[in-house]
Amino acid sequence: MRPRQWIKNGLLFIPLVFDKQLTNWDALARVFLGFLLFCLLSSLVYIINDLVDFEADQNHPQKRLRPIASGKLKVSTAKIAAVILGVVFFIPAIWLSLEFALIGLTYLLLNLAYSTWFKHTPILDVMILASFYVLRVGAGVALIDVNRFSPWLYVFTTFLALFLGIGKRRTELNLLEGGANTHRKALEGYTLPYLDQLILIVSGSTIITYSLYTFSAPNLPTNHSMMLTIPFVIYGIFRYLYLIQVQHRGGEPEEVLFTDRPLQAAIILWGLAIMVIFYLAPA
Repeated sequence: MRPRQWIKNGLLFIPLVFDKQLTNWDALARVFLGFLLFCLLSSLVYIINDLVDFEADQNHPQKRLRPIASGKLKVSTAKIAAVILGVVFFIPAIWLSLEFALIGLTYLLLNLAYSTWFKHTPILDVMILASFYVLRVGAGVALIDVNRFSPWLYVFTTFLALFLGIGKRRTELNLLEGGANTHRKALEGYTLPYLDQLILIVSGSTIITYSLYTFSAPNLPTNHSMMLTIPFVIYGIFRYLYLIQVQHRGGEPEEVLFTDRPLQAAIILWGLAIMVIFYLAPA
């Protein structure tokens, strides 16, 4: 079920925070429940992925240690768990919000398509991966009455997710070297120089779109104080680039987030700055 990866579902809180509804207790409760449900849904997806990638994971230096690939968890048990998680997600999700449930269904179906087809196709594989992050933000929007949530945040999330996805592919290609295609067919379509060019494009686009958001979104302070958060985003991007290209990390973005103290500090300071500007400082 990979609970360490549930942190990705924190994206559901993005609309709540950036629409200035963090102090709306009813909205906060709905999003928190949605977050818990999406954790179950993402766990269902991880189980399905591990069932589909059973043989490939056995040849991977790290993924071979996963419960199904290593034989610690029976395939039949995993299948039963997948069915239970699906039922437990969709019944309360429909009660919570039909739109939220439909986004969850889209997320599930797109993941199934990814595991079956898209993961083997270069470029499309990282674009589909990025869509999973954007769908999480959309799920958060579906749970609240949005006032002035800026579409710039969807664009920023898209480029940031592409940045993480391409960085993941670069780390995998570098780690597996000559045996890359035996683990993931899509890696046949990539080279390190090509991935570095893609990283250059999406990292720059991530910084630009966030910068544009800070002074063009409709619900921001008129004194443009939101622009003070830009340096934290720039440092976070630069730090992650360092981890990918110098330390050859980034194959599992959530592991980097849990272990790299400078990156954690940048994210925490960015979040605190947003809280102060949105909720404490005068507009």
